[in-house]
Amino acid sequence: MDPLPAASADAVLDTPAATAPTPASGSGFRMAYQPIVRLRDRSVAGHEALMRPDDGRSPLALLEAARHRRTLGELETRAVEAAVRAFDFATGGRLLLNLSANALLRGAVRSGEVLRALQGSGQDLSRFVVEITERDIVEDAKGLAHVLGYLRAAGARVALDDFGNGHSNFELWHELLPEFVKIDRYLVDGLSESPGKLAVVRALVQVADSYGTELIAEGVERIEDLRLLQDLGIPYVQGYLLGRPAFHTTTTVPGELEALGHGKTPVWPRSGRPSGIRRVTAEHMLVEAPSIPVDSTNNDAEAIFRANPELNAIPVLDAQQRPVGLINRRVFNERMAIPFARELIGKKPCTVHMHASPVLCDVGQSIDEMSQILLGEDQRYLHDGFIVTEHGRYRGVGAGEALVRRVTELRIEAARYANPLTLLPGNIPITEHINRLLESGRAFVACYCDLDNFKPYNDQNGYFRGDRMIQLVASVITSHVDPQWDFVGHVGGDDFVILMQSEDWLARCQAIVADFNQGALSLFDAREVARGMLEGEDRSGRQASFPLTTLTIGIVPSDAARFEGAEAIASCAAGAKREAKRLKRGVHVMPGVPAPA
Repeated sequence: MDPLPAASADAVLDTPAATAPTPASGSGFRMAYQPIVRLRDRSVAGHEALMRPDDGRSPLALLEAARHRRTLGELETRAVEAAVRAFDFATGGRLLLNLSANALLRGAVRSGEVLRALQGSGQDLSRFVVEITERDIVEDAKGLAHVLGYLRAAGARVALDDFGNGHSNFELWHELLPEFVKIDRYLVDGLSESPGKLAVVRALVQVADSYGTELIAEGVERIEDLRLLQDLGIPYVQGYLLGRPAFHTTTTVPGELEALGHGKTPVWPRSGRPSGIRRVTAEHMLVEAPSIPVDSTNNDAEAIFRANPELNAIPVLDAQQRPVGLINRRVFNERMAIPFARELIGKKPCTVHMHASPVLCDVGQSIDEMSQILLGEDQRYLHDGFIVTEHGRYRGVGAGEALVRRVTELRIEAARYANPLTLLPGNIPITEHINRLLESGRAFVACYCDLDNFKPYNDQNGYFRGDRMIQLVASVITSHVDPQWDFVGHVGGDDFVILMQSEDWLARCQAIVADFNQGALSLFDAREVARGMLEGEDRSGRQASFPLTTLTIGIVPSDAARFEGAEAIASCAAGAKREAKRLKRGVHVMPGVPAPA
C-alpha cells in the first residue's frame, strides 16, 4: 500500500475500517481511504486505499519489514483483499490499490490472486485502479507492462504513483501507458511560488494529453496551489486540503474549494493524437481450453464437450500441435442429435464437423491488430471465438465477445481526441470545454464556422482537394485565435466551432473570414476565379453555377445565466450560422449582443 507515513500520505479512497493479519509478523492493519476530487465538478471521484498498522508504525516501516522478510507480495495481496472487502461501493467512484512494481515482476504479487480479489467484489473491474508504487529502479518496464496486461484485459485501470520523485520515470510511463499518473507532492507543494515547478507541471500536462493519460496531483495543502492546478487543467487532486485518510467513506468536499474564484478558463493543450492501444495482447485474453487431435472421432469430441459444459468450441490440432480447425458446440450437437447419428458417424473422424479456417492470433498480437478480425465477412468468431498460438503452436482460445468489447472501448477512447483530418478536438472535447466554460461562470462567445457552396466544389474537384480546403479553414482559424484562451474544435465535415474568451473576438472572426476567402482562391482553377463562379450539381441533380466557396461565422454569447448546457449553446450557435448564411454575411452576431469596440 502507500509507503508514506500517515502524516504525508496522499491517496484516494474512503470506506469502513478493515482488519487483516499481517503475514510477516502476525500484527494487524486497517485500511484507511483518502478521497480524490474531480476539479471539473468538485466531486469525489474515487478513493485510494491506505494501509494503517494497528501498532502505530508507519506504513513505510511495515512494508520495509515485509520486504526484508521477503513477504512483501503476500502483505500487499492481503491488503488488496482487505481494501476491497471494506470499501463502500455505494459511494461511487474508483478504488485505487497500491502494488509494488518489482513485487509484481518477481511474481511475489500474483496478478491472478489480485484479479480474483477484485472479481469477488461483484463490481465492474473498471472501478479498480492498480497504482504502481516503487522506490527501487524497475529494470524491466516492458515485463511489468506485460504482467499488468492480465489485469487490464479484465477491465482494471493502471496508475503510476509519485511521478517526479523516486524512480517513476518516462520509460515507465511510455511502456505502461497508464490511464492515470499521480504528480508527486514535491512538484505540487509550493507550485504557486515556483516558476521551475510550474514549467515541469505544464510540460506534464502536455505529455499526459499526448499519451491519453489523466493526471492526479498529490499533496495539495494550500489553496494557492489548488487554484493554479485548476488553471493548468489538472483533472484530479488529492491532499490534506481536500480530505485526510479516514476509516469511513465520504462524498463531500471541503468548503475551501469555494475560494478558488473564477477567472478565464485556459484551453487544455492537446496533441491531436489518440492515446493509442494499451499494452494488451492476445495472450492477455487467452483462456486455457482442451483440444483434440486431428485423428480423433466424433465420440471423442462429444466426450470433451460433455466434460466441459462452458466450452463453446474445441480446437483441432495436428501432430505438431498446430491448429487445423475448430469444432463449434452448437453445430456439433445439432448434427449429433439427428436420429442414429451416433451409430452412423460416432466413430468417424471429428474433422467432418470441423470449421477448417478458424481465426488464429499469435500471443504477441495487439488488440489493434486483432481488431481487423471484426472487419471480415466471416463472423463465426463471435460464437466460435479465436485460437491463440505461439510460434504456430496451440496455446489456448479467446472469446469473441471479449474481443468485441475491448475493441469497442478502444474506439470510443480514440474518438475523444481529434478529427483525423485536421487533428483538432472533436465533439466530445468540444462539449467538455463548453462545460468547463459554463462552470467557470465567465462569459464567452460561441462561434460556429461553416463553408458556403462547399458541396459543389467537393463534387467537382474530388475529396482530395476538398480535404485541402477544410485543412485551410483549420489553419486560418488557429492562426487568428489566442491558443491559451480560445478553443478551436472540428465538429466534422466543414463545420468548426470556436469558443472565445479574447476580448477582441469580433475583430478576430472578421480576420478569419477575410483571410480564408482570400486564401481559398488558390484552390480554384484560374477560369473559375476569373468568372467568380464554379459549376456543379444542385440538390436536384441539375447542372448549375455557384459562387466561389467562402466562410461564414455565426456568433452567440454564452454565459451560465442564459444557457444550461453545451447542447443549448451548440444549437443556438448553429442557428446563428444559418442566419448568417441567409443574410449572406461573413460574420453575423446574434441580435442583442453588444459588439466590442
